[in-house]
Amino acid sequence: MTVRATKQTSRGVAMTGLATAMFLVILDAAMVNLAGSTIRQGLGLTAAELTVVVDSYLVAFAGLLLLGGRLGDVLGARKVFLTGMAVYLAASAFCALATGGGMLIAGRIGQGIGAAVLMPAALSLVLGLASSPAERTRAMGVWGAVAGAGSLIGVFLGGTLTELLGWQAVFVTPVPFGVIGAIVVWRSVPPVPGRPGRFDALGAVTITLGISGLALGMVSASDAGWTAPGTIAGLVAGLVSLIAFVFVERSSTRPLIPLGVFRRKAVVTANLVMVLIGGTLTSLFFFLPQYQQEELGMSPLAAGMAQLPIAVMIIVGSVVAPLAAKRAGVGRALPAALAVLLAGFLWLALDPTTSGFSVSLLGAFLLIGAGLGLSAVNATAMAVRDSADGESGLLSGLVNAAQQLGGAVGLAALAGIAIGAGGTHGDISFTTAFLGEAALVVIALAVSIVSAVGTRRRLRS
Repeated sequence: MTVRATKQTSRGVAMTGLATAMFLVILDAAMVNLAGSTIRQGLGLTAAELTVVVDSYLVAFAGLLLLGGRLGDVLGARKVFLTGMAVYLAASAFCALATGGGMLIAGRIGQGIGAAVLMPAALSLVLGLASSPAERTRAMGVWGAVAGAGSLIGVFLGGTLTELLGWQAVFVTPVPFGVIGAIVVWRSVPPVPGRPGRFDALGAVTITLGISGLALGMVSASDAGWTAPGTIAGLVAGLVSLIAFVFVERSSTRPLIPLGVFRRKAVVTANLVMVLIGGTLTSLFFFLPQYQQEELGMSPLAAGMAQLPIAVMIIVGSVVAPLAAKRAGVGRALPAALAVLLAGFLWLALDPTTSGFSVSLLGAFLLIGAGLGLSAVNATAMAVRDSADGESGLLSGLVNAAQQLGGAVGLAALAGIAIGAGGTHGDISFTTAFLGEAALVVIALAVSIVSAVGTRRRLRS
């Protein structure tokens, strides 16, 4: 799919409008994470219940992203983008009105549905603005930098708004950004014709149930234990649903995921790495604000300000990533990026800081931010840079779904382990959480190295 901006506007304006979608989703996620402790106190939630609030969004997002990518291909990416934006903004406003955990969870699910529809459509339109693999890699750099900017502003606004106006403000703030972005896209990107086809509703249902079962089973383990009937039932239901999803896709004439794409080594490697990056990224920004406020005694504003170096380095890493990929190749740049990320997590887990913010903590934050920016951009570029015409929606939806799937399941698993290690009062062992995140990066690093070595061997032969 090739998208051309209208004569009245430049491609840069169109890119700006589309990037706003990524910006507001990341902005809102960053603000909600900063407000997590305040939300927990205001609504009387336990640590496990707060995990469900976060995971309800991630499960809906991850489970429906692939369907969202397919909707963009069949119905037209611009139409789907605008519809998804409307759903996301309405759900955000609903969250701001929540008076209890159940109402907030319902709103978060609505946000996840809207994001699952708009995000792959936005990325598909961005890729359509590029005419070559090199331009697509540069576009991924811009995309990643915008995500970093969303984190940068989000950690600042999240702390500020929470202290001044309360946690409800973090759900109201993205609404004007979304309205502006939608108007810009509507004016600058012409309608994109869809491709005839049907939707794999059964595939969407089975993968959503699979992710939900795994996530809820892992979250319940923190309260009831890993051998409790509810935990086992959730895990078994999740695994059975995911197995059913594979069989549904094999027999479907219009599968949500054509399983043939997994014959491409680059796609498999990139998506495995994104699953693991998603787990580390989501769990980091869930645990870190609570660690800063509950263990280091920082206010929401101070915690947000202290996270600014992470966000700045995500932007820097995202800008540098295309240059590194061009110089060394994506296959070599990705392991190097993951090595930087691993160093940051190990530093954080072993940091001796007991109160406030320290120079030592700053060093860990700088490495983590740079590693996240470099890793995410290179993995995304590896997944989508060689997409054929009509595949951009599928592959962009797949790589985004991989990240959100990793976020939902990774957070649930690490929360279950860290809350369990924290004792019988529902406290969190933050050292356990950070070491768990480092373990996920170790696995991602091993996957990327094995893939790079195998590719070099094939080229030599």
